[in-house]
Amino acid sequence: MTGRRSIEVAGFSHGGQPIPAASRVGDLIMTGGVYGLDPASGAIPDDVAEQTRLMFANLGRILEAGGSGFEGVVKMTVYVKVPEARAAVNQQWLAAFPDPASRPARHTFQNDHLPANMLVQCDATAVATE
Repeated sequence: MTGRRSIEVAGFSHGGQPIPAASRVGDLIMTGGVYGLDPASGAIPDDVAEQTRLMFANLGRILEAGGSGFEGVVKMTVYVKVPEARAAVNQQWLAAFPDPASRPARHTFQNDHLPANMLVQCDATAVATE
């Protein structure tokens, strides 16, 4: 097994905390909390659909930097501040995982304590595909 390596992507951070976007050990990739941060502006938009779109886009960039992609995701956990976020999550979920015979496991929790205007956040476990 190879050593652990931190995975970072431009335009995404954990607000100055010493936490990488993800970590890879061997073929296993685990992300930290991934959310709808706009990499161009550095802000989180107020709209839940846009936050969710950006969350999936950031997740895709993080997975790619780690040597994987959506095809390598085994499980996602999604945290929503408001129940209405589920519709936005499902829309992006179906775009990322269109084949019903090949979708990762998912667990969605309501979390009233997501910071500031953050309405949705996820983490993912994936295997490297390259």
